[in-house]
Amino acid sequence: MSLVMPDVKALEEAVEALDPVALGEFRRWFAEFDATGWDRQLESDCTAGKLDALLREAEHDYRNQPHRPL
Repeated sequence: MSLVMPDVKALEEAVEALDPVALGEFRRWFAEFDATGWDRQLESDCTAGKLDALLREAEHDYRNQPHRPL
């Protein structure tokens, strides 16, 4: 099955043509859409252990560096 790449220019033009109310609705929708994708990727990376080294580094720094309570 081949995927058809959407015409990005056509999408840009469609967004530019939105009235202010519709543009606000689109913004809210896209922000949620984008955040959901980011959350899925972060969860996947955590589950796969891709962030383990960063966590170890942060824990090491917290234990060994001067800091003050937040």
